[in-house]
Amino acid sequence: MTIQELETQVSTLNLADKAKLISILTQTLTNGSLGIKKTPGVCGGDACVGNTRIQVWVLVGYRRLGSSDAELLKFYPHLTAADLVNAWAYADAYPEEIEQAITRNEAD
Repeated sequence: MTIQELETQVSTLNLADKAKLISILTQTLTNGSLGIKKTPGVCGGDACVGNTRIQVWVLVGYRRLGSSDAELLKFYPHLTAADLVNAWAYADAYPEEIEQAITRNEAD
């Protein structure tokens, strides 16, 4: 398969499938990236980066406030660029879930 054929096939995927594909590719490039996890009883069951308690909605919130990826990596030195790619892909694939989490936590 050529890159052009692959690009054509990727363009037909929905956002959730593209997010999954990005996660798979990132894992193969980073040698063990843990992607995004939702664990009942941990951080209210919200989507978190890998085995951390850093919720995707928190990273999205910082991004909306103007934080760059470089700044986020400085704030969270144990995160990798691949972790942020996974977080952004997840947020793009599940915008309603992220909005609900942000709204729910703004009230607290």
